[in-house]
Amino acid sequence: MNISAIDEISELFQMIGQPARLQILLAIGAGEPCVCHLEAVLGWRQAYLSQQLMALRKAGLVKDRRVGRNIHYQLNNPAVLDLIRQAADLEGLSLPQLSPSVDCNCPNCKHDRECEQECE
Repeated sequence: MNISAIDEISELFQMIGQPARLQILLAIGAGEPCVCHLEAVLGWRQAYLSQQLMALRKAGLVKDRRVGRNIHYQLNNPAVLDLIRQAADLEGLSLPQLSPSVDCNCPNCKHDRECEQECE
């Protein structure tokens, strides 16, 4: 039996097992939202969000990319979302939809809203 593999799996479950981190992973989803966007979606203070994102980054679950003054986050492995969805299915639960269409004032979201308005 490969104990180190079991330890690594256990560490993964411990890392994503906290409700706040699950919500962050779901909010990031398949996209690349900025921190201010995550703040708007989750309604948390930036300091708390940054703490959780740092833990997820150290664990290798998310990566960040700076665009000007904004930091964007992305999942390192989108299969983590599948794992979360499977866990929800096992429990017969539906996951919350963490809407990407919040009132975020970052340049990326502003640009998306302006494009939507022009297309209407």
